[in-house]
Parts: sequence; C-alpha cells; structure tokens
Amino acid sequence: MPAVAPRSGEAIFASAERINSELFTLTYGAIVRQLLTDLEEVDEVNKQLDQMGYNIGLRLIDEFLAKSNVSRCVDFKETAEVIAKVGFKMFLGVSATVTNWDAEGTTCSLVLEDNPLVDFVELPDTCQGLHYCNVLNGVVRGALEMVSMKTEVTWVRDMLHGDDAYELQVKLLKQIPEEYPYKDDE
Repeated sequence: MPAVAPRSGEAIFASAERINSELFTLTYGAIVRQLLTDLEEVDEVNKQLDQMGYNIGLRLIDEFLAKSNVSRCVDFKETAEVIAKVGFKMFLGVSATVTNWDAEGTTCSLVLEDNPLVDFVELPDTCQGLHYCNVLNGVVRGALEMVSMKTEVTWVRDMLHGDDAYELQVKLLKQIPEEYPYKDDE
C-alpha cells in the first residue's frame, strides 16, 4: 500500500465542516466575558483560558493527526513548522510564521498576522493584563504534550495591547520519553 501524502492545512481547512466564524468569535467572547464576571481577577481568567486550551489541545491532536496524515516530526523545528503551516490553518484558517529561533533550537516564536478570535474585540482599561487569546497557549501546550514534548507557551506580542502582530513564544522544556503500558516480549 503506498504511503499517504500529508495534506496541507489549506486543503484540510477547505474540506472541513465549519461553523459561522462570527458565531465562533462571539461565542468565545461570551466565554471570556463570563470568566471575567465569575473570576473577577484577570490573572485567574488567564489561567482558566490556558487550562481550557490545554484540555482542548489534548483532544485536538487526535483529529489533527487523523486528518492531516502528517508523519512523525524529526525535531522541534519541524514540529513548529507543522503547527504554524498546517495546524493553525486547519483549525483557525490562518497560517503562522516561525521565527526567532534560539541557538539551541528549543525556543521559537509563532507569529500570526491575523487572529479570528479577536474580531469585534476591544479590551477595556480594566482588562489590560488579560491575554484574551490565552486559550491558544493551552491548545499548543496540550497538543505538544500529547506528542511527547513538554513546553512552555507565552504571549510576547498582542495586537489587542497595541503591538503589530500576535506572537506566541514556544519553549521546549524536555522531550518526554514514550512509555508503553506493557511489554510484548514476555
């Protein structure tokens, strides 16, 4: 049986069942607003959005691997490129650029020129510490953890705070060795 070629994020996005982007954006905004009301502290909202994203990422990676036909990445650099070009395109309809690699190849930035989560959003002065899209941090962190990469993901730039782009810094903390639940040879 011939190997199945990996699909591009563009092809997957075009063939995927979608909901109205405005409905998605407004629903996410309602979730953030409710968290602000319930938790009152912006730092707690940031933590909750990150945790929600982490839980989504743990499950989203299965769909990504099933639909993209991407083979195992050989290193963190290739993984970052796949996230930027296929993952973001597949689920958000936008691509990211991978930049700012450190000398060890363990830290990079994912730069988004566009972010569909922030359509119709303006942060009030009382929410200037809010990382509105912190759910994306958790999604990336959770998905990478499921493929044996422990990472730290933080916002470096955010257009809602006056920056010129959305930039996530992804730092590989360690490769987690794969553990198998049982031994076959016994």
